[in-house]
Amino acid sequence: MSNKEVILKATDLSKTFSNDTVQQHVLKNLNLSIYKGDFTVIMGNSGSGKSTLLYALSGMDRPSIGKITYYTGGEETEISGFGNDALAKFRRDHVGFVFQQNYLNDSMSALDNIMVCGLLKSSSRKEIAERAKTLLESVEIGESDWNKFPTQMSGGQQQRVAVVRGVINRPEILYADEPTGALNSQNTENVLNILTGLNNEGQSIVMVTHTIMAAERGNRVIYLSDGVISDEIDLGPYAGDHKDVSNPKLEEAKERYGRLKGFLQNMGW
Repeated sequence: MSNKEVILKATDLSKTFSNDTVQQHVLKNLNLSIYKGDFTVIMGNSGSGKSTLLYALSGMDRPSIGKITYYTGGEETEISGFGNDALAKFRRDHVGFVFQQNYLNDSMSALDNIMVCGLLKSSSRKEIAERAKTLLESVEIGESDWNKFPTQMSGGQQQRVAVVRGVINRPEILYADEPTGALNSQNTENVLNILTGLNNEGQSIVMVTHTIMAAERGNRVIYLSDGVISDEIDLGPYAGDHKDVSNPKLEEAKERYGRLKGFLQNMGW
């Protein structure tokens, strides 16, 4: 039993997709707690239900059966019974998203893509602009790029803008669905470094990934198989690149990576 503060709990969660002749049971009576400050990674083979679970937890989709309860601001909120308007408001106020595709509006500047999300929650344009600019600088997007349209930016820059958009409203949980899936190796590392930095500052993150490079960043890795949790591993804090000989925590990083790799191999990954 973890002594960490629970920020989300899924209870007896099931999700079924149906057509005229077939029912597909994607999630099956799943129980899961997410803890404040954790970088939780969800892995599993294709079709295991990873993204379906992420969307259910975040309020992007509804479970067929079961409860999803958030514990925020000293309050307990069950979102699984919310209507569309209440669910949209909850997502706006409490969660952030980063997807594999950045979904930036090509007719708006990088800064405006972020501000339009911030202004859904805050009425202070000045406050949101200042926070957006500070966050953009923190992900190494300087002032000369703030007014560029997404099509004028590299894929890595676009995804960094998407990360900033995801945290502009100070979400309790940042959800990331394959956030590096469309990036090359260097941009993948850049985005993962940003997510790691956010987590080090206290941001709770739940990320779906299919790569060990991304999974390494989590302190907790959950393995999903056929809609149920097969097992999980507690890795502790990220210790840096296990291949970087200049890493002062190199031996710890190697040991940590070995544990993760062994866990995944045991899961049949």
